[in-house]
Amino acid sequence: MDKALSGPVKVAFALLAVTAGVAAYAANPVTDEKIAVAKASLDRAEQSGAPQAAPVELTTARDKLARAEKENADHHPKPAALLADQANIDARVAEAMALQARSRKAATEFDTSMQALRQESARASQPAQ
Repeated sequence: MDKALSGPVKVAFALLAVTAGVAAYAANPVTDEKIAVAKASLDRAEQSGAPQAAPVELTTARDKLARAEKENADHHPKPAALLADQANIDARVAEAMALQARSRKAATEFDTSMQALRQESARASQPAQ
């Protein structure tokens, strides 16, 4: 009876091993997650005004993300994960540059408004002639 079960058991183990191998080869969850994080960072950067404020950094992030996706599709998880991390960092730099540019613009507008208020106050405090 042991010999009768050994054939089907061997086949079952072989199928299990092949299935596990295919599943491991098909997807790398860590790399997939890193690519998803990089995509989210890229989306935030684009919405923050990075296309105008940091076009070079944003383009670099897009290029690295595309390369990461290609490496992942070609089943090269290590370079894909590295490129995804780099794309994430580049996108965050682009977002920070866009936020910095907006802050500078707001500060300049505030300074201009304050100068106009000072001038108005000085005119109002001068005695009428």
